[in-house]
Amino acid sequence: MAQLSESVTLDREGDVAVITVDNPPVNALSWHVRQGLSDGFAQAVEGGAAAIVLICAGRTFIAGADISEFSQAPKGPSLLDTQSAMENAPVPVIAAIHGTALGGGLEVALCAHYRVGLASAKFGLPEVNLGLLPGAGGTQRLPRLVGVPKALDMMTSGRHIGAAEAHADGLIDEMVDGDHDALRNAALAFAARAVANNMPLAKVRDRDEKVAEARGDEQLFADFRASIARKTRGFLAPEYNIRCVEAAANLPFEEGLQVEQQLFRELMTGPQSAAQRYYFFAERAANKIPDVPKDTPTVDIGRVGVLGAGTMGGGIAMNFANIGIPVTIVERDQESLDRGLGVVRKNYERSRSTTPQQVEERMALFTGSTDKADFADCDLVIEAVFEDMDLKKSVFAELDQICKPGAIMASNTSFLDIDQIASATSRPESVIGMHFFSPANVMKLLENIRGEATSASAIATAMDIGKRIGKVAVLSRVCPGFIGNRILAQRAVEANRLILEGATPEQVDRVLYDFGLPMGPFAMSDLAGLDIGWKAETSSGSNVREILCESGRRGQKNGRGYYTYDPDTRAATPDPEVVEMIREFAVSQGYEQREVSDQEVLERCLYPMVNEGAKILDEGIAIRGSDIDVVWVNGYGWPVYRGGPMYWADSVGLAEVVAKIREYGERLEGDHWKLSPLLERLAADGGKLHQFSN
Repeated sequence: MAQLSESVTLDREGDVAVITVDNPPVNALSWHVRQGLSDGFAQAVEGGAAAIVLICAGRTFIAGADISEFSQAPKGPSLLDTQSAMENAPVPVIAAIHGTALGGGLEVALCAHYRVGLASAKFGLPEVNLGLLPGAGGTQRLPRLVGVPKALDMMTSGRHIGAAEAHADGLIDEMVDGDHDALRNAALAFAARAVANNMPLAKVRDRDEKVAEARGDEQLFADFRASIARKTRGFLAPEYNIRCVEAAANLPFEEGLQVEQQLFRELMTGPQSAAQRYYFFAERAANKIPDVPKDTPTVDIGRVGVLGAGTMGGGIAMNFANIGIPVTIVERDQESLDRGLGVVRKNYERSRSTTPQQVEERMALFTGSTDKADFADCDLVIEAVFEDMDLKKSVFAELDQICKPGAIMASNTSFLDIDQIASATSRPESVIGMHFFSPANVMKLLENIRGEATSASAIATAMDIGKRIGKVAVLSRVCPGFIGNRILAQRAVEANRLILEGATPEQVDRVLYDFGLPMGPFAMSDLAGLDIGWKAETSSGSNVREILCESGRRGQKNGRGYYTYDPDTRAATPDPEVVEMIREFAVSQGYEQREVSDQEVLERCLYPMVNEGAKILDEGIAIRGSDIDVVWVNGYGWPVYRGGPMYWADSVGLAEVVAKIREYGERLEGDHWKLSPLLERLAADGGKLHQFSN
């Protein structure tokens, strides 16, 4: 066996050369992998090999590029040079694929003459998730194998397909059952057949029949663009991927490759991909807690208890059933319990990804009860009751008497003090906040809140179980609203003040929507229901929301809120009557009406968020600036192509942000305009909010 580089070896099995990549953990295409591959194909041919098998050690085939090299000076052969050595080899090259062949890994496999894959293998070009497109011929080769419609879907969504689908579509030539050894043997057997049967050196680049089907079909591409427009709003990469596939359909291979290279460079050097690549690492960093070592013991979660079968409690419970963990769900009475479990069943039945058999399997994991004593055998209990401190403390005092030693008791509170809640128990070290976002079975964010006494084991367990149920977990310390809602509250203050000064709800919402957020604050209020927490008997008409509720407006639920809603489509229309009601109230409160620019709306909504984020960092509530960005991308729909509020502020320039906060602070009241000392210091020193770490 010859060691070609630190990660690539060359071996012989008879007259077949075997090149093996071993670059843990995911065999990324680091420079030494590319070097080893280039040398390996050359040496195999020079050594008289009749065929070459490319295979990877470990748990996966090449899973993509080495993203850490993106910002470094080029080293070793380029990926295109490595692919050329493979594709132009004068003997058959067979790629043996297990695990995942993603991004650059799949682009390498597409340069083999034939592909053999384990039945468990996955295939994809997910570069769009980093604001990029496949830049090593993937946009030109994939459509030639799977056809234009499938290539468009895979490349603009980043989704992976399984081996059976890949085999049916022609992406792989043979599917193999079994383990890694079975794959190796199958690839060697395929290589032997290729030699014995004098099989052609089939280059994907030369295939034309599947792209010819879409040649000149402008409607196909127009329809596809329309089908993804809502989901990809604001993103450049999906459109650039589509243009590349159009080039594959309409241009010769080399010309299409030139289009791919040009568009790849535009994305690679642009702000969107920079933000998305930053976010990729930010999300992974969020799970690292400096004072909780990686080897901290965790509680083995064999059964979970959820108190409350309402919208939030039922959604929380579904997360655990989805991964096979039994759930005891408790409600105050049988009627509420039955209603809640009925909603859970309907959620499963409506899901396209859940088969009827899986619905029954998951529902079988639920044990319904009206007695909290049934939490006695649970390893983790999460309460999802009304946001009232006295109620929460009462619940935790009961749980303290019921839960077994070592069990973790978690609150789903979105705002309340975890330390106060923990004070109702004899074991505050076992109490933690686990703030799920609604709908809890869909939203990815899990905001875990550590109290002063919360143990390292409880923290490690909450972070680990969050990852297991498919959430992105971020750790916060205790403060009102924690990270996400504390920042959101500052935006709400200014949004409500702006409509009193002359901006309309529609203008504020439009500006934030155009910025990339899924909806503005007033559309969000209508969606949630204007009457949440409002009581007619105590309403005093002291703010706009109370006035709207008093006039019978409840939001989307009754078709009238800040907007009016079409009863069939729920389409929103600005309501002149509401605008006039707001104006009359504002004048009565002494607000002078004026025209407010869109830029002022944007600055006054977003800069207080940045300022509050800096205060959260300064107080040690969040560990990192990037953690705040992860919270806002996953919990509030901040556009990932803008990185997050901390990253975005750095891209604007902290000196400019500070100047604007000072300017607004001179004429506007509120603590949210009091400049954060950390923000002021970073602006003066040239520091970055998104890089700040406690």
